[in-house]
Amino acid sequence: MKQIFIRGGVPLNGQVRIQGSKNAALPILAATLLAGGEHEIKNCPKIADVYYMLDLIRTQGAVTYWKGRNLYINTRHLTPGPLEEKKEGTMRSSIFLLGAMLGRFGEVDLEYPGGCVIGDRPVNWHISHLNKMGVFFCDSSERIRAKVSKLIGCEHVLPFPSVGVTENLIMAAVLAEGTTVIKGAAMEPEIVSLCEFLNSAGADISGAGKSDIIIRGVEKLHDGKIILPGDRIVAGTYALACMITGGGVLLEGAPTTQMTRLIPMLHAMGGHTLLTEEGLYLHRREELCAIPYTVTEVYPGFPTDLQSPLMAALCTAKGESTIEERIFGNRFRIAPELKKMGADIFIRENTAHIRGVERLYGATLTAEELRGGAALVIAGLGASGETYIAKCGHIYRGYENICRDLSELGARIYGE
Repeated sequence: MKQIFIRGGVPLNGQVRIQGSKNAALPILAATLLAGGEHEIKNCPKIADVYYMLDLIRTQGAVTYWKGRNLYINTRHLTPGPLEEKKEGTMRSSIFLLGAMLGRFGEVDLEYPGGCVIGDRPVNWHISHLNKMGVFFCDSSERIRAKVSKLIGCEHVLPFPSVGVTENLIMAAVLAEGTTVIKGAAMEPEIVSLCEFLNSAGADISGAGKSDIIIRGVEKLHDGKIILPGDRIVAGTYALACMITGGGVLLEGAPTTQMTRLIPMLHAMGGHTLLTEEGLYLHRREELCAIPYTVTEVYPGFPTDLQSPLMAALCTAKGESTIEERIFGNRFRIAPELKKMGADIFIRENTAHIRGVERLYGATLTAEELRGGAALVIAGLGASGETYIAKCGHIYRGYENICRDLSELGARIYGE
C-alpha cells in the first residue's frame, strides 16, 4: 500500500491482536545463519523488513517457508557471497548480518550503510569492536569487506549501549574461541530474545537483559527455535491511537512487562488500564491531558520509536507537553506535517514543545519514515475531516497491516 485515507473523529473500540516483534525478529533471522539446521521462529511478523531480510539470507543459500504465522529457515547448505540490498529505499538490513557471517564463514561482503532520515547510525563501533576479535576490514567507502581466520573472545566496553553493536558482538562471539564479555551492553527485550534463540541452538550466553553479557564460545550450534513476543512499539502505537480518539480497546498479546514507561504515561494522559492474561485493556474516560516532560532513553526508558506517535497524540491534549529526543537527532520531522493539521508545535534543538489545540483537521500529508508515518495515522484518526497520507510504504516496514488492525477497532481507514 502506498497511500492511506482516513476519516477521523471515531473513538476506537474492540479487540486487536498485536503482531510479533519486528526488532526481535530481524537479528534472529540473521542469527539463523550461524548454525546449519532448520530453525523455527513462531509468531514472526509478516512485515516488509522481515521480507527484505529473508531476501538477503536466501542469497546465501537459506531456504525459507511459512506455516501460518510461524517461519521456518533451513541453513544447512549455504554458500557465502556478497550481500546486496536491491530494493531502493529499504532498510539497511545487511548490517544485522555482519557478526553472523563472520561467525559462520569468517568473511563478509556487504553494502556500506548510508544515511538515515532520523539521524546518523554510524558503523564505526561495529568495526572497531570486531577488530578486537581479530577481524580485518578492507579499506572501502562503499562496501564493508572483512575476513578473520579465527574469532577470539575478548572484553568490550561500549561507550553507548547500542542495540546493533551488542547484537553483532553476540553473534560474532558465540562461535569464537574463549570468552567474550560485553560491558555497557544494550538491555532491550530484543537482546533477550536473540540470546534466548541462540541458547536454544546450543550457545552459552548469560546476562542478557543486563548491562554485562558473557558469551562463552562453543564449537558448533544446532537447530534453534523461539516464540517471539508481541511488538511493544506496535502495541504502544495502537494505545496512543486510542488515547487521541477515546474509546476502549483490548490489545491482545501486548507485551505489558516491556511497556513499563508507557503504561504510567497513559494513566497521566487520562487513560485507565487493566493488565490481563490476554494483554492490555485501555479505556480513555477522561479528557486527554498533557505530559509536562518526557525524554527518550535507551531501554528501560521511554523508547524513541514511540516519540513521534506520542507527539501526535499530545497535539490535542489539554495543556503544554515537552518531549526531549536524546537518541536520534532528526526525529521531529513530522512536526511540519502535524502543523498542517492545526497542531501548535515549537521545536528548539532536540526539544519539542506541544501546546494542545481543541482539534486537528484533516490534511494531505507525506510519511517520510516508519514511526513518523504511523504517527500521522494517529493524528488522522483524531482529526476532524479526511486525511490522506502518501508514501506509506515506510509504515509497512514495521506494521503488518495498520489499516486492517485499526479497522477492526472501528476506525474509518483504508489503504491502496
